[in-house]
Amino acid sequence: MTQGAVLIVDDELAVLQALPHALRLRMDGVTVDTADSAGLALDRIAARDYDAIVADIKMPGMDGLELLTEIRTRWPDMPTLMITGHGENDLVVGALRGGACDFIQKPIDRDYLIAALHRAIETREARRRVKERQLALERHLRELEVIVEERTRERRQTNKAIESPLSLLQGASGPMEQIVQQIKQVADSPLTVLVQGETGTGKELVARAIHQLSGRRDKPFVAVDCGAIPDTLIESELFGYEKGAFTGAHERKEGQFQLAGGGTLFLDEIVNLPLPTQAKLLRALQQRQVQPLGSKRAVPVAVRITAASNVPLDQEVRLGRFRADVYYRLNEFVITLPPLRERDNILQLANGFLVEAGTELDRTCRSISEAAAQVLLRYDWPGNVRELRNVIRRASLLAAEVIEPEHLSVLPVDRPSSTAPPGEPAPAGSSLKELAQAATVDAEGRAIRTALQATRGNKSEAARLLRVDFKTLHSKMKQYGISAGQFRQS
Repeated sequence: MTQGAVLIVDDELAVLQALPHALRLRMDGVTVDTADSAGLALDRIAARDYDAIVADIKMPGMDGLELLTEIRTRWPDMPTLMITGHGENDLVVGALRGGACDFIQKPIDRDYLIAALHRAIETREARRRVKERQLALERHLRELEVIVEERTRERRQTNKAIESPLSLLQGASGPMEQIVQQIKQVADSPLTVLVQGETGTGKELVARAIHQLSGRRDKPFVAVDCGAIPDTLIESELFGYEKGAFTGAHERKEGQFQLAGGGTLFLDEIVNLPLPTQAKLLRALQQRQVQPLGSKRAVPVAVRITAASNVPLDQEVRLGRFRADVYYRLNEFVITLPPLRERDNILQLANGFLVEAGTELDRTCRSISEAAAQVLLRYDWPGNVRELRNVIRRASLLAAEVIEPEHLSVLPVDRPSSTAPPGEPAPAGSSLKELAQAATVDAEGRAIRTALQATRGNKSEAARLLRVDFKTLHSKMKQYGISAGQFRQS
């Protein structure tokens, strides 16, 4: 028996002397206090957290049933056992209906009393553990919601477009000229747009350009990174929930569909959506309504959907990892972005990001030197537009007025890249440091793929296996171009 604290309440002195002695002898480590009236008992309970109360029903003044009512009102989780006289069946029924967990008849059977106390204390301890777990789950849910909100806020801040996202694409030739024409063609239509391309190619930039050229430009543009939200939260994040829908849902919350009302909802890396969520997305696409968790009625939504994927969705459909019906609803108009290394507007993008950095970071850096421009043009940009943007922002902090090659020290000056892609050997002539970097990249990529394979694409479980947090795993997956959808089974 684990240690516990018991309060005996009785107006008979003999009971107050005999019972504590018997309990201390038979219940190892138990602490026993006494009270000769209900009023004194309430004072003692207010001062100490007891594991069980044993109270006589018949006492002068406030009797045991009144005491029981007061205890249930003020301390509803406090186990209370009532002592009754022989044949007092009506009092027994009243006590049990009033919330007593057991009753003890006089003369008191000490074996039964001790067994009843064991049950009461163990039951309370079990309830306490359940409550602690519920509170822990609620805290965890709140923490996850904060992470999601922070992630959304960070995306809006770091991806905040300059006056028009299309200005970064204007003047392009070749493949990007065709992209600009597609954006202009589809912007003012009601079609759902699917933007495909490698990670970092600027898919959100295209989605923002479409939004700002459309009649919805004065309405919200809401971006949701489907890969950054755990599977357990994605439905509540997209569709919202009602108060009490699940543990921790203390108030109603609108989903991203409702928040984007009248505007554009951009579903980035949609390939990461779990199959059950894809089914609910299909209803939203077809019927223009969503059903929040815990709600019995659907809510109409008037939003334009733009989706993005870093892997071809038709390939995912053939492999059974993405629903065909959802795919056919999304690909009404498809824009495929080429990787940055195949474009001719690298310097145009770099100068646009420099203007953006000057505004956001309050920097005086105004231009890129010819030598630095050559470094930018020689690099193969595995991280695409996102990597270019980060490099320019960093360089704008280091440079005074003009970006020079030394401000691009994160890039190799003499050759495009000496770090081999995951799974490929480093080029001949690589330094020891470069070899070590290549080995690290290869090992990390293999470990992530192995964990996702073992968990069938469940990123939360994979993060636990790898002993990293969810955000770190998501970042690494983006870095290596790994999609969780590749490991899911239909």
